[in-house]
Amino acid sequence: MVSGIVNTFIQWYVKKRVKQMEMFINNPEDAQNAVLISLLYKAKDTEYGKKYKFKQITSYKDFKNQVPLVHYEDFEPYITRARKGEKNVIWPGLIKWYAKSSGTTNAKSKFIPITEDSLHECHYKAGKDLFSMYSYHNPETKIFECKNLRLGGTRENYTGFDSKYGDLSAVLIDNLPFWAEWKSTPDKEVSLLKDWEIKLPAIVEQVIKQDVGSFTGVPSWMMVLLRKVLEATDKKYIDEIWPNVECFFHGGISFTPYFEQYTSIFSRPIKYYEIYNASEGYFAMQDTNESKDMLLMLDYGIFYEFIPMDEFYSDNPTLLSLEDVRLHTNYALVITTNGGLWRYIIGDTVKFVSKTPYRIRVTGRTKFYINAFGEELMVENAEKALKQAEKETHAIISEYTAGPIFMKGKEKGSHEWIVEFARQPDSLEKFTEVLDNELQKLNSDYEAKRYNNMTLSMPKVHSARPHLFYDWMKQRGKLGGQNKIPRLANDREYLDSLLNLDFKLSKKL
Repeated sequence: MVSGIVNTFIQWYVKKRVKQMEMFINNPEDAQNAVLISLLYKAKDTEYGKKYKFKQITSYKDFKNQVPLVHYEDFEPYITRARKGEKNVIWPGLIKWYAKSSGTTNAKSKFIPITEDSLHECHYKAGKDLFSMYSYHNPETKIFECKNLRLGGTRENYTGFDSKYGDLSAVLIDNLPFWAEWKSTPDKEVSLLKDWEIKLPAIVEQVIKQDVGSFTGVPSWMMVLLRKVLEATDKKYIDEIWPNVECFFHGGISFTPYFEQYTSIFSRPIKYYEIYNASEGYFAMQDTNESKDMLLMLDYGIFYEFIPMDEFYSDNPTLLSLEDVRLHTNYALVITTNGGLWRYIIGDTVKFVSKTPYRIRVTGRTKFYINAFGEELMVENAEKALKQAEKETHAIISEYTAGPIFMKGKEKGSHEWIVEFARQPDSLEKFTEVLDNELQKLNSDYEAKRYNNMTLSMPKVHSARPHLFYDWMKQRGKLGGQNKIPRLANDREYLDSLLNLDFKLSKKL
C-alpha cells in the first residue's frame, strides 16, 4: 500500500518536473538571468549586498563591474563572522549549517555555508531530479520499491554557537524529509556516527538485512563498504546479497579508475549515473542512460560564469555568461549561489560538449591536485609537508612529482612520490612518515582517507637518480622557458613515464 502511494507520487513529480526542466532547456539564458535577479533581490539588504550596491544592479554587465571575483581566502572573513552567529552578512538571516570541505593555502578546512534556500532549492531538489530523470529513462525501474544505500559523513556542533558543521552528506542526511529517510539505509543514527571503525561494521550489519535497489556515494568509499559487505556475507557478488540492485549514483571523484573494480563485484551489469555536486552546490547530472555527459541544471538558485583556462592566471581574465561559452573549451567555474557565495571561484574546470541543451564534463581543477580517492590534496599542502620532511631528515629536495596508486583487487589505494634529492635524507622511511603525518595535519580530507588505512595506505616514496627530472623534461621537449614540472596529478601518466625512464630506485637508507 505504502509503496503504491510512493510510486504514484513519484510518477506525478516526474511528469511535473520534466516540464519544468524543458523550460530552462529551451530558454537557458532567460532562466539564468532570472536566477541572477532573484539572488540579488534576496540579498540586497545583507551587508555584502549593501557594500556592492545590489539594489543598483540591473544587468549582468553591472554585476560584473560591481561585484568582485573571490577565492575562498578572500571570502573567508565573511563566512567566519556568519559562523559565529552574525545575521545578514552574506545571506538574509542566520546561517545554521556549514559543509566542511578540504583545506586551502591558509586553512586546514573550508566551511561552506548551507542556507535553507540552498538546502531545499538546490541540494534536495537535485536529489529528487536525479531519481526523476532515472525513472523517466527507465520506466520499468523498481528502485522505489527498495532502499537506497547512502554513505554519509559526520557532523559536529560549534562550541558556544547554535550552528553545526559536517561533511555535505552529513548535513543533507541530518535534514532529510521523513519520506526520503524512510527509503534510505542505513538509518540516520548509524549514518552520522563519527568513528569509521565503529561506523562501517554498524552500516554492514544494518544494510545486509535490507532490500537495496540503488547506491549513492563517492566511488572510493562505497567500494570500501561493498567489500566489507562481501566479507561479512561470504559472497562473491553484491547482487547475491541484493538481487534487486540496479544503479549506482556516484560523484565527487572520477569513476574511471573504479569501473573495473565495480564490474568485478557484480555478476551482471548495473547502471552508473554520474553527478556533479559539491559543498558549494549541485551543478549537473547525467540525464540519459547512454552518455556520461551531464546536464547543467539552471534553476537551482545558482548563477554560472566561466573563465577560459588560458586566461585564468592573468590579472584581468575574461568572464563569460552561459550564452557566450564555446564547445570543447576548458573553463574555470565561477558561481553565485543561494548559499550566499558571490562570484566564487570554486576551483573546478569544465568543458561544454553540447549547448542544446547545455551539457558538460568535469575536466579537472584549476591547480595541480590529487583527488583519486576524494582527498583533494593540493600543491600548497604538498609543499608545506615536504618542507617539514626536509627539515626533520636534513634533506634537500631538487624536484618531485606525485600521483595515485589506484585500488586493485582488495589492495588499498595510496600515493606514490618520486623525489630527487640534492642531499639525501637521513632516513627515507622517516622522510615518508613525516610527509604523511604533515599531510594529515594540513588536509582534513587526506586525514580522513588515511585514518587506520581505511582507504589510503602509507605513501610510497622513491628516491630518484640525479638529473632524472632534467632528462625527463628534455625527453618531452620541455626544457627551459615557462615549462614546469607537474607536481601533482590525478592519474599515473607522469609517474609511469618517469619510472620507465631507466632510473634506479634508491634503497631505503
